[in-house]
Amino acid sequence: MVKKEFIMVINDSQIPVLGHTHRNVAVKYLMKMRRSLLMTKDPSKVENLYTSLPTQIMVMSKRISRAYDINWERVGTENFEGSRFPFTISEQGHVQT
Repeated sequence: MVKKEFIMVINDSQIPVLGHTHRNVAVKYLMKMRRSLLMTKDPSKVENLYTSLPTQIMVMSKRISRAYDINWERVGTENFEGSRFPFTISEQGHVQT
């Protein structure tokens, strides 16, 4: 499969990325954010990073844009019970451009 060009819109900033599907591009970015949270040892920096986590992401390609809601938790309670900083991603919908 060939990687496509996408643009992620997060808090009014646009980030160009490459990927296969809209959802995979969003999950890859969110996993990087989660990894930086897990590796940070200073509690004040962790608090700052946690408050700045995105709760909505829009991924745009040439024809279709998809928006996702992200729900972050400090400690997992549903699927990943006990893990730190898990997130769930749900699709809001898509818009053809």
